[in-house]
Amino acid sequence: MKIIGKFKFPGLILLMTVLIFAGTPAVEAEADQLVISTWGFGEDLLWEHVFTPFEEEFDVEIVLEVGNNADRLQRVIMRGGTEVDIIYLAESYALEAIAQDVFAEIDRSLIPNLDQIYDIAVAPHGEQFGPAYTLTSYGIVYDSNAVDEPITSWADLWDSRFENNLSIPEFDTTSGPAILFEAADLAGVDYGDDLDAVFAKLQELKPNLVTTYPRSSELANMFAQGEVIVGPTQSFAFDQIKAAVEGAVWVYPEEGGYVNFNTVNIVKNSDQKELAHQFINFLLREDVQQSFSESGLDSPVNVNVELTEEQVEELGVVYGLDLIESLKTMDWDWVNDNKQELLRRWDRELLN
Repeated sequence: MKIIGKFKFPGLILLMTVLIFAGTPAVEAEADQLVISTWGFGEDLLWEHVFTPFEEEFDVEIVLEVGNNADRLQRVIMRGGTEVDIIYLAESYALEAIAQDVFAEIDRSLIPNLDQIYDIAVAPHGEQFGPAYTLTSYGIVYDSNAVDEPITSWADLWDSRFENNLSIPEFDTTSGPAILFEAADLAGVDYGDDLDAVFAKLQELKPNLVTTYPRSSELANMFAQGEVIVGPTQSFAFDQIKAAVEGAVWVYPEEGGYVNFNTVNIVKNSDQKELAHQFINFLLREDVQQSFSESGLDSPVNVNVELTEEQVEELGVVYGLDLIESLKTMDWDWVNDNKQELLRRWDRELLN
């Protein structure tokens, strides 16, 4: 028995191979994929000013996993740091992620644009972790058409003229704990030494409190419907409230507003670490920061970004080192170390 094979008819087999593959369409190589965990807020603007430009420049496909800080971080932890490459987190949740060993150590030599950002944003949680790519401030918004005298102090939130007209963030949000620090100051105690006095002062706020809000969009809706006329919030939400209420006014209280850093980090078990470094470097680049700042999406940390006074006022962005250095910071280590007790007392003594 003779076998017809490559040794007997090599020319025929070669011809057949050519004919088979000549009729097969070419298979394009799939682009690299970068999975980013981020907030849903401003998603259209993120695509326009950050994600799509990065995809086009680096020939990569970006996939988003969206949600609030707590939910997204918990999903990453439950999956053992897989399936996500980059995670955006507010300051307190970044500290929690560090405690849970979620982040990979970054290679700063791969992020040269770190040299272009404010010193305070370069390594908010240590040289081995990611930078702050933007920051937000926390102050008070009120409806000037419904408020006779301007608000100038955190203490004004306790004023009886705002009875049943106030909303504050829920405790377990980016800026929720700020009210605890202000209650401590008004009570004349150290927040770490006399928690009873802090919550006693907080209880005095209850007659003014309509509800707490989990998302800034809900505060904007309450302003629009006339349910509230005053509420502390983050700077990025002011534009939305101003669109809902013509008389909306933003104020940094005389005691000072707060600053909060939004960080970007590489997840420990990402298999796209080189691309993730490129993304962080891109996010800090002058033209990218200029673009998303001018859209009102985020505040810049790149020192070369230039905005006019009119833009700053209109967009509600945090801009300029003098302003940033005037803002207070929250003791997130204390908040995270005592979170469960603080949450229990918040629910029991403020909301019930």
